[in-house]
Amino acid sequence: MTQVMRRVSDLKDLARKYYLEVVLSPHECPDCGGHLQMVGQSQSACPFGHVLDPTLSFQRSPCCSVELVRKTFHYACSRCNQIVPSRFLFDERIFNKAYFREMMQESRSRDKKRREELRKFFAESRSNTLTFLEEPDIGSIPGLAEDLNAFVGTEMVGTKEFCYKTAFSMTQYREHVLSMIGLGGRLFSTISPMSEDSRKDKAWRFITLLFMEQDREVTLTQYGQDLLVERFDHEAYA
Repeated sequence: MTQVMRRVSDLKDLARKYYLEVVLSPHECPDCGGHLQMVGQSQSACPFGHVLDPTLSFQRSPCCSVELVRKTFHYACSRCNQIVPSRFLFDERIFNKAYFREMMQESRSRDKKRREELRKFFAESRSNTLTFLEEPDIGSIPGLAEDLNAFVGTEMVGTKEFCYKTAFSMTQYREHVLSMIGLGGRLFSTISPMSEDSRKDKAWRFITLLFMEQDREVTLTQYGQDLLVERFDHEAYA
């Protein structure tokens, strides 16, 4: 197979050389009238060393019949800027606007379908709303108050006096994150902590961001070993 590929490559090189000799044969060096041959990509030279671009020197645009100009990858009409294939390039690849536009439309369609599937998945994954028809009564379960007292090591006077406190408030962390990221985004590691326990604080910040991403308040993007936190772009999503 290696030998076959080598033979194919040699045949392609011979075909390229023959093609370029044919398209250059009607033309002469404008400085000395000598025979031209290709010496590089888009470069031809005469026996006296005069180098020129044959596409710019000998080819005109079929649309406006004017000289061509060289772009980054292709040639174009100097008047209407329409892309013109070069006769002096063997395997030139022309930028196909229609193909590119079709590929972009398909890519956007796939992204939209994926976002819709994720939105539907998250919507179906959410728990149903838990509605309390009356205020919970700890005394309705025999022995619960005593067991709770023993667990926390304190006395429970009554239901209204019972207040469960925790160091983690997702609402406070959410407001803190939104105030830190602003409009331009911010790395997760640069969001200042709210707790002296850095390990817990990092976990609470991350948990808050996960819920905020699900609620479409922020967008999280992997950035090396860090996360880039940005406000969710509702206009782009729409």
